[in-house]
Amino acid sequence: MTERDEATLEPPARPPHPHGHTHHHGGPVAPVSGHLRRVIAAVLIPFAGAVVAGMVLLWPGGAPEQHEHTGVGFDQQHEQARVTAVTEVPCDEVGVQVPRGVSGACEQAAVEVTSGPHAGRSFEEVVPPDATQRYHVGQEVIVAYAPDAPEELQYHVTDVNRKAPMLVLAVVFALAVVAVGRLRGLLALVGLVISFAVLTLFILPAILHGSNPLLVAVIGGSMIMLVTLYLCHGVNARTSVAVVGTLVSLVLIGLLGSLFIGWAALTGNTDDQTGLVHSLYPGIEIRGLLLAGILIGSLGVLDDVTVTQTSAVWELKQADPGASWLKLYRAGMRIGRDHIASVVNTLVLAYAGAALPLLLLFTIAHSSVGTVAFSELVAEEIVRTLIGSVGLVASVPVTTLLAALVVNADRHPAAAVPPPTSRHRRRKKR
Repeated sequence: MTERDEATLEPPARPPHPHGHTHHHGGPVAPVSGHLRRVIAAVLIPFAGAVVAGMVLLWPGGAPEQHEHTGVGFDQQHEQARVTAVTEVPCDEVGVQVPRGVSGACEQAAVEVTSGPHAGRSFEEVVPPDATQRYHVGQEVIVAYAPDAPEELQYHVTDVNRKAPMLVLAVVFALAVVAVGRLRGLLALVGLVISFAVLTLFILPAILHGSNPLLVAVIGGSMIMLVTLYLCHGVNARTSVAVVGTLVSLVLIGLLGSLFIGWAALTGNTDDQTGLVHSLYPGIEIRGLLLAGILIGSLGVLDDVTVTQTSAVWELKQADPGASWLKLYRAGMRIGRDHIASVVNTLVLAYAGAALPLLLLFTIAHSSVGTVAFSELVAEEIVRTLIGSVGLVASVPVTTLLAALVVNADRHPAAAVPPPTSRHRRRKKR
C-alpha cells in the first residue's frame, strides 16, 4: 500500500470545539452556532412554558373522592386473604350447575381474610370444573368486601395476589436495562418513573375531574416527551430536533383522530371498563378518551423513531462533513424507510394481539370480513392502528428533514480548518 493510499484511509481531522454537550444518543454532538441555538430555544421554550402552564391550570389534586362505594367492578373494597384448604365436592351438593360437555368435580376452597376489620374470618369459595383460575393451599388472594350483603356473602375471591412475581420481574427488567445501557439505561429508568408519575398523578386524575381528555393527553404527553427525551439524550440541538419532530407528528395524529373518530361515528364505549368508567363518572367525554388513548399509545413509538432518525443524520454528517442537507436527507430517508416498515408492522401486531380474543369471537360467529372490519369494536382498533401508523410514517421525513437542515446550518467545509495567519505565512516562506 502506498503512502497516498494510506492517507486516503485516515479520517478527516475534526476542528476542536470550545464547548458542546456530551449527554446524547451516540458520540459527541458537535455544537451548532449560537444563532441556531437561539432559534431552537425560541421555538421550544415557549412550548415548554405552555405545557407547564397547562399542567398548573389543569392540575387535579388527586382523584375525585366518592361518597360511597357502589360495589361494581373495580369500585369495591378489597382485602388480602389466604387459601387454607381445598377439597373436591360434587357440584350438585354445592348448587353449581355444570354446562353440558364439562366433566369433573367442583372444588371448595377455604379462604381466611388476613387484612381489614374482619381479619381472621373464614369463608368458602366454590370453584366450578370449567373455571380457568384454580387455587392451592397457601395461595395469597384478593377478596372483595360487600358490607351490605348477608354475613356469609360479604366476602368473595376476585383475583390472586401476584405482587411477588411482578416485583421480581420489574427488578430483572431494571437490572437488564442498567447492565446493558449503564448510565443511559439508568436515565431511561428514571424517565420511565417520571412518565408513570405524570400518567397517574396528572393525566388520569385530570380526566376523572372532567377536564377534556384530549387536552389533558396533549399536555401530559408533551411533558413526558420533554422530560424523558432531554433526560435520556441530553440538552442539545439533536434532542431538540427529535422533540420538534415528535410534536409535529402528535399534532397530525390529533387532527386525523378528531376527523376520523367523528366521521366513523365511533363512541369509544365498546368495552365493560369504559362503560363502568362512564357510569361512575358521567362527566367524562368518552370519545375524547379514545383520542387521548391514541395519542398516548403513539408517543412511545414516536420517540423511538424521531430519536433514531435524528441520530442517523448526525452520524452521517460526522462521516461526511462536506455533505449537503439534501444528500443527508436522502441518506437518512433510506434508513428511515427500513425503520417505517418494521415499526408499522410492530404497531399493527401489537394492536392485533391486544384484540385477539375479540377476533376469535368474530371467527367463531362465522362473520364476514366486512362485518367484522366495519363493526365498532374492530373499527375502533383499526382507526387507532392506522392513525398511529400515519403519524409514525410522517415523523420520518419530517424529522429527517429538520435534522438535515439543522446539522448542516452554519457549517461550511471550507470553514472547518481556520486559514493560516500572516505570521504562519511568514514562517512558511522562511
